[in-house]
Amino acid sequence: MQRYTILWADDEIDLLKPHILFLEQRGYDITPVNNGTEAVELSEAKHFDVVFLDENMPGISGLEALSQIKASKPNLPVVMITKNEEERIMEDAIGGKIDDYLIKPINPSQILLSIKKILDNKRLVIEKTNSTYQQEFRKISMAFEDNMNHEQWAELYKKLVYWELELQQDGADNKDMADILDSQKVEANANFCKFIKRNYESWLNNPSADRPMLSHQLMKKKVFSELTPEVPTFLILIDNLRFDQWKVIEPIIAEFFNVTKEETYYSILPTTTAYARNAIFSGMLPAEMVKTHPDLWVGEDEDESKNNFEDEFLARQLKKNNINVKFSYNKIKKLEEGRDLLDSVNNLFNNNLNVIVYNFVDMLSHARTDMAMIRELAPDEAAYRSITKSWFTHSPLFDILKKISEKKVKMIITTDHGTIRVKRAFKIVGDKAVNTNLRYKQGKNLNYEGDKVMEGLKPEKLFLPKSNMTSTYVFAIEDQFFAYPNNYNYYVNFYKDTFQHGGVSLEEMIIPVISLSSKNG
Repeated sequence: MQRYTILWADDEIDLLKPHILFLEQRGYDITPVNNGTEAVELSEAKHFDVVFLDENMPGISGLEALSQIKASKPNLPVVMITKNEEERIMEDAIGGKIDDYLIKPINPSQILLSIKKILDNKRLVIEKTNSTYQQEFRKISMAFEDNMNHEQWAELYKKLVYWELELQQDGADNKDMADILDSQKVEANANFCKFIKRNYESWLNNPSADRPMLSHQLMKKKVFSELTPEVPTFLILIDNLRFDQWKVIEPIIAEFFNVTKEETYYSILPTTTAYARNAIFSGMLPAEMVKTHPDLWVGEDEDESKNNFEDEFLARQLKKNNINVKFSYNKIKKLEEGRDLLDSVNNLFNNNLNVIVYNFVDMLSHARTDMAMIRELAPDEAAYRSITKSWFTHSPLFDILKKISEKKVKMIITTDHGTIRVKRAFKIVGDKAVNTNLRYKQGKNLNYEGDKVMEGLKPEKLFLPKSNMTSTYVFAIEDQFFAYPNNYNYYVNFYKDTFQHGGVSLEEMIIPVISLSSKNG
């Protein structure tokens, strides 16, 4: 077992001999000194795992010693010990980045607890995390054997995300357990895709089916019901935001907003911006949009951007539901657009409904495919989450949210679909008219072998438009991506381990919809 070294500075150090003996018997090496000056000098000259500082010593005080030690070794843990319970002393110590604060008289158990909290914390957390996840692992694995419904699948996915984030905190020290979780996620996705194959068509066609909230129902069920004349409602749609990405930015947002409800809903297929987001703002499935709004729908065979008319789709959905409110719609695709919106946020409070679509996460996922640098920065799920968090904390969007939080508002944060890191290629052949998305294909001459896909041989049953009479859809499942036989190896190497969307997976389909209220308003 590792022996830790402790520097203990107290002008009455001789009186603490029983405490020192107690710790030495438990495997700690203690270096005692009776003044702050010596504590500073020794901390600079030697390695210590933790420093105990008495606050009230002759010469330089404990607070002064704390400041000098932290200036030299900012990561060295320091525990302040004091008789003084003045709030000012506590605040100065906390401001000086102490790691613990003990009030005299102290007993050996207090000291031992403080040491374990600082030095053994990571080991104890890893051991407890492993033990708890091992129990949970069995429950999750057994759940696959049950005939779960959409709510149970959503809860299971949230559990997997929870454990992924817990094990990520332990980093390389818990890699074995993280690898076990990865294999369990693979198994979960395989079973989830079977579930979607069995149930998705029924969700769209059978009104009495047990079905989740889907993209085209989001506005009516989650947004329109919140509209009131007194309090403005903000819908923030961060595209391509997975549930795990929401969880890493949640603590930052929670400083300014109360999270009143954390829910998920299911993205429609294909899980792409063109289909899922248009469904959100139109309140319709794609085939219904084509029929009802032919002037707004842009088909697969057209070069024009497929999401240029979201504001008009929203206006028509509001009108259809007899909702006569003043609303704004802002789509942010560039940094400058975000800054411009930040400058004009105060104008939004005059509206009943404000929709802000933020495209950064989608651009990041595609940039990761296209740019070598981004691929280096985000080689795995944990790094992808880290980049999302870093972007958010430095983005105009965060500044916009902080400004909004100053007033009394209702807010919904959501997304249109998620994304999955693809690892396995699936060979498919199609003509030149077939779309380029790696997770779904739509066309009239699609050829492939095997059943490791989800087929939409009758697009009308999935409420999907057909560019011609013989068009069909094929969706990649689990962590697969479609690849053409031509230049197969190059294609596979280029796209393997990139983040894609359009197909069937937990990450793409089960996505967050979060209700919040401002703390400060």
